[in-house]
Amino acid sequence: MSSTSPRIRALCVILFALCFLVSVAQADGPQGKVLAGFFEEWSIYYANYNIADLQANGVAGHLSHFIYAFGNVTTNPVPSCAIADAWADFETPYLPATGGIASQWPLFGNFAEILKLKQLNPNLKTVISLGGASTANTAAFVAAASTATGRTALAASCIDMFIVGNVGSDWNGAITAPGLFDGFNIDWEFPTAADKQNFTALLQEFRRQLNALSATTGKQYILTADAPAGSQNYVNIELSKAAKSLDFYTIDGYNYAGSWDTVTNHASPLFDSRQDPNFGQGLDIEDTISAYLQAGVPGKKIVLGVPLYGAGWQGVPGGNNGLYQTSTGPATSPPGDTLATDGVATYNTLQGLSGFTKTFDLRRIAVSLYNPSTQTFWTYDDPATAGLKMAYIWLRVPGGLGGAFAWAVKDDDPNGTMMKTMAAGLGR
Repeated sequence: MSSTSPRIRALCVILFALCFLVSVAQADGPQGKVLAGFFEEWSIYYANYNIADLQANGVAGHLSHFIYAFGNVTTNPVPSCAIADAWADFETPYLPATGGIASQWPLFGNFAEILKLKQLNPNLKTVISLGGASTANTAAFVAAASTATGRTALAASCIDMFIVGNVGSDWNGAITAPGLFDGFNIDWEFPTAADKQNFTALLQEFRRQLNALSATTGKQYILTADAPAGSQNYVNIELSKAAKSLDFYTIDGYNYAGSWDTVTNHASPLFDSRQDPNFGQGLDIEDTISAYLQAGVPGKKIVLGVPLYGAGWQGVPGGNNGLYQTSTGPATSPPGDTLATDGVATYNTLQGLSGFTKTFDLRRIAVSLYNPSTQTFWTYDDPATAGLKMAYIWLRVPGGLGGAFAWAVKDDDPNGTMMKTMAAGLGR
């Protein structure tokens, strides 16, 4: 027996204990953990993944929040929300009917399917994410948030478009979708030091206007914000003060490593490790969550992101099963992968690759794949790491963190294995 076996056995005992404690917490502890899934509006194109699929595979019934990405932000001619893709959002009549419910003229597209999803899942909350990793959207956030007038105009426009439901127009005339969304996810990537107070003020204005709407409708509206994992970004947010306006943060628990690196590493590890050449740099979930907690963010307002995609490198020598090794560049996109981008691949693709050896990193709660013939290395989350991350959510603070979300539901396998694993771990 190897010299490392006692340590491995001890870690296995700890993991089994975690699972037991989580089962107790789910039975006796506070309920209502968030399980959110991001749906990208462009899923309907190359990936051919539709809202109807989310209902058909049973995942929709486990979700607390469905987050639609994205709505645009613009300042032309004034700060306002804008439709990013009218064809996908409300024009195309060619989408599969969610739950077999036919669309009614003149509303089609994803927006029509969202309303059906809500009809079939009455407890589901729908949220639209505004912004995203877009230079134009970031610039618009910066400009709109810099003045009280801009903040007021932007919040009013977004509420009118996505909450009231005046979504736009086409050849049929005005298109309305009352009750389409229950709130917003503000995805400003990312405020700089000059935007620090403006970001807080923007969230406060959104909350003020949503509360005013609540006073007339009697409904409660959701406000969340997508929050960065890297310290170079979250230092530019008044984490505790901004949290007061939010139902929760969606914290990106991923992209700690990727194609921008020349040395392989885990992209979404739960813990740091002294084996890591980047040890001590905070490139892990626990360091990120600790920073938010220490800044005064309540645990219940922390919703942890789990990626349904992985990061890969090629030209990787075989030491340590490819982990912490040099590379010649991003791995070639696997044939048929719906992301179709070198250096990234979906869980659905990675879990079916052949010719790879799979390694579970007990130190970091992460998994990787290595093919010595092609010298290709992939790091990703699987049901084991996802389940243990759900245990972490329950046990990190008394009462647990707020829950979890996944980016993005289209990248799961057809049965929704990862989403269902997360749901089981959160007692949903």
